[in-house]
Formats: sequence, C-alpha cells, structure tokens
Amino acid sequence: MHLNDELGLNTHLAHLGEDEKIKGAVVPPIFQNSLFLFDQTEDLLDCIGRMNKGLPYHYSRICNPTVELAQKKIAQLEGTDDCLLTGSGMAAITVAVMSCVKAGAHVIAVETAYKPLRTFLSDVLPRFGVTHTLVDGRCPEEVLDAIRPETTLIYLETPSSAMFRLQDLETISKVAREKGITTMIDSTYASGVLMNPHRLGVDIVVHSATKYMGGHSDLTAGAICASQERIDHMLLDGIQHFGSTLHPFSAFLLTRGLRTLTLRMKRHQETANTIAAWLEDRPEVEVVHHLGLPSFAQRDLFRRQFNGAGGLFSFEPKSQDREKVVAFCDALKLFGRGVSWGGFESLVIPLAVAPSDYAEPRWCIRLYCGIEEPQDLLRDLEAAIPLLA
Repeated sequence: MHLNDELGLNTHLAHLGEDEKIKGAVVPPIFQNSLFLFDQTEDLLDCIGRMNKGLPYHYSRICNPTVELAQKKIAQLEGTDDCLLTGSGMAAITVAVMSCVKAGAHVIAVETAYKPLRTFLSDVLPRFGVTHTLVDGRCPEEVLDAIRPETTLIYLETPSSAMFRLQDLETISKVAREKGITTMIDSTYASGVLMNPHRLGVDIVVHSATKYMGGHSDLTAGAICASQERIDHMLLDGIQHFGSTLHPFSAFLLTRGLRTLTLRMKRHQETANTIAAWLEDRPEVEVVHHLGLPSFAQRDLFRRQFNGAGGLFSFEPKSQDREKVVAFCDALKLFGRGVSWGGFESLVIPLAVAPSDYAEPRWCIRLYCGIEEPQDLLRDLEAAIPLLA
C-alpha cells in the first residue's frame, strides 16, 4: 500500500512501513538476531564505515528491521524526520540531553519535571561541568529570563509531572531558536496523539514509550523524535557509545501498542474527565489538577496546544494527614498501587510535592484511569474517599 499525507493517523499507524508482507504474514516478524551477514566483505566494510541507520543492516545495536518499523511509525506520529528508540524513557532523556551539552554548558529545566531528570541534572551533569537552573515554567518570560550566554538547552515537560503545569511552547521555542538554544520536551502525556510539540517549534521530543505507546504494561522503551541531522548525531554519539538501543522483541510489542493508541487514548480521556469532575465536587478534595476540567488554571493555553486530555491527573486532599492519604490508597480495589502509567490498568500513588510556589510540601494523589468501566472506578473511589475526611 502506498501511503500519503492524505491518509489519517490511524491508517498510518496500521500500515506505515509494512508494504512488504513477508510470506504473507499480516504481522511483521521479529528479527531476533544480533547481527546481519553480507555476501561480500567489501559491502560489510562499507556498511560499518557508514554506520547507517536502515538498509543495509549490520548490527542490531545500531539498527534492526523490527525496531526501525516502530521508529517510522512514531516519527510519523510526531511529525519529525526520524525517531530513535531506546531501552527506556530515561535512556531517551539522557541520550538526548547529552547530545545538547558539553563542559561549561547551562540547562534550563522545569522544576516539576520528571524527578529522575532533575536528579540527572543535579547529581550527574555537574561532574562534567554542566550547570542548570530550575524554573516554574508557567510564565514564558521566567523561562526566557533564565537564559545565560552559556545556555544550550531548555528542557520542558507539558504537562509536568504530578502538578500538570503547562509551558507556552511556541513562545519559548521561537526565542530559543533565535538565540541558537535547543528546546526539548518530555511529551509522554500527549504521546503524539493529544499534541505535537515539534509542530509548535520544539526541536527534540522525547517519550517514555513504556506508557501510552506500549499500552499494555509489558515493555519498557524510550523514543527520541527530531530532525534527521539530530537523530544521526545521537545515533553515532549517543546510542553507539551508551548502547541503549531498544530490544527487537520490545519493539515488536511497541508496534502492537501503536496500532490501538488513538482508540485507547479516547477511552482514557473520557474516563479521566468523568472521575476528575466527580472528585472536584467532593468535600474531601482541595484541588484537582486535570487538563480536561473547565476549571483548569491554564485552560486557554491547553486549548491552544492540545486537542484533548489524557487519563492521568492528580488531586490534593484537604487533609494532609499522611496516614489518611495512605489509608485511602490502600482501600482502593481497582486502582493498583504502583509507579508508571499508560497501560490497561488503573493506578494510584501518593506523592509529596514541593514546587517553589508552595509554602510547604503537600500530599498529592496521582490517579491514572485505565480501560475499566468508569462507573466501576467511581464506585471504588466513592467507597474509599471518606477515609480522607
């Protein structure tokens, strides 16, 4: 099948890169091999010299047909030239960040971004002479005012972890590009369906493909989406040296997840909107942080940048008693207690948050809405929430 830009997203996710039906199989096979053989030695030497991504393949640490298929679909999803897949979302973050810094560089990052990223900035990069500044991020002027002559990277996360705060991607990216500063975003929440940061001017888009893209809680993967020039650089200077490429079997599972991505996202969104609205009316709840609510503080920016909300949100209970928060989480039957999100199952986790605009740390309960029946999840919450009173 010849694909063109007139076809819809779901059609591309189902068919892109699958013109050849090997032995008629509707599902492409897993190329579970570490290396590829050549008929002629000169062809092998030429391929090693070029270290190319794609045909001809020579070593699965560099490229593999099963991995490349998933990469093509995700690049199409995000509207970028290319994509690199890594063994985890954090691997994608570190490979991408390292491609943008050197000794003496300065990074600006959102203070409520993914905690391991903030730890990487504070504990690892200083060993190599890289400094950083954390900003609230909701005001673009604050982000831009933090720019120094040595700033090489602005790291964004929209919405940010736990607090679900947004940044104005177009405004920040425009100024950054004028100053020759790279912009990067963790867009796991949007997953290429709810928003496309690259089309808003962001240079590098990273994902924890473990979550929505995989969708079944049975793989870990990361994705880096960017221009061909940046991807080629990260392949040779990052993947080649760090060895963090994705395993073929995980790529096979990831392609399976991508086929149903948009369908699952609709269900997650509908359920989360229903539950968030119910929680907002509960006397035990102080505030709900969910992009899909009309009361969301950055509603106008959300409407400009997103075409929908996801299944992940958080709320702050009025009672900040740790024992009550833990008892509430333990009382839930259908929400599993665990990290991560994006799979079929609903999840809950209590988080202690302490952004700079809070006088003191507060308990925030993060909920992820899976594909269970919304009314069943509501009944589960209704039975447990009196424990927060």
